[in-house]
Amino acid sequence: MKAWVLREFGEPESLRFEDIDPREPKDGSVRIEVRAASINFPDVLMIAGLYQVKPQLPFVPGVEVSGVVESAPEGSGFARGDRVMALVDNTSLTRGGFSQLCDAAPESLTRIPDGMPFDEAAAFTLVFQTGWFGLHRRANLQAGETLLVHAGAGGVGSAAIQLGKATGATVIATAGSDEKVEVCRRLGADHAINYKSGDFVDAVKSITGGRGADVVYDPVGGDVYDRSTKCIAFEGRIVVVGFTSGRIAQAATNHVLIKNYSVVGLHWGLYAKRTPELIAAAMHNLFTLYAAGEIKPYISKRLPLDEAPAALAMVGGGKSTGKVVLQT
Repeated sequence: MKAWVLREFGEPESLRFEDIDPREPKDGSVRIEVRAASINFPDVLMIAGLYQVKPQLPFVPGVEVSGVVESAPEGSGFARGDRVMALVDNTSLTRGGFSQLCDAAPESLTRIPDGMPFDEAAAFTLVFQTGWFGLHRRANLQAGETLLVHAGAGGVGSAAIQLGKATGATVIATAGSDEKVEVCRRLGADHAINYKSGDFVDAVKSITGGRGADVVYDPVGGDVYDRSTKCIAFEGRIVVVGFTSGRIAQAATNHVLIKNYSVVGLHWGLYAKRTPELIAAAMHNLFTLYAAGEIKPYISKRLPLDEAPAALAMVGGGKSTGKVVLQT
């Protein structure tokens, strides 16, 4: 099989498109013929050796795939020919997604709903599960509240906008260019702000009559988090999703106390480890919303597998919107 292999941490160009002997799947894994693999920002960090989990070299990057089951062990619940979406763990040369074949633990697989194409299946799980747990489990977003989504044109942001609207919230989104602002509007945001040409704090206060946002969904951190504390409502909730700005902000707990708001973290992977039953329930709700046409992965680019380094550089450099998907 062909796979993108990383043998030394570095830029996306460090990857090599190699011929790999897949051998037989081990440890009860399901083997998947990959049809699509989506790129997530943590993939770029893993390749650079900067992610919180550093895979052992060499490895094949890519954690989110869709495809067709090629083989499955007895009792796994899957059979050859099943259409599946899966999360893989990068622990060997056959357990990464940027490849023609990959192996995954049976519990990490989900059957693709009828009518969902492979590219959307590969781009679905991480952004919508993150959004669901961030908005509903951690922030308890309610209909009629105001949701502020930062980096709304990105992968997790594009999902949060749609989930906010499906909940019945008023959604304000920020983005870093006029083109990305327009993407946020097309995704359903009621208001969209170019934070590079104006102060989103003033805009949020104006839109909410001075009250501020009930929920802030922040995958950016740094200055964006700091400014968000200036427009958070009484009993508001700031959901810390990530730090794409490169700076981890520090919460001023005296300010949290005086303004009576909450700062909550969202590490979706912990739910998968500690309460997997909640993952299945969330996926059921998300598939219901998908079937009703209320949510859909926003894919801005579809590229062939052999263009993986260019696709990763695009995502890492902030030059993409929504999700970028590789297709085999």
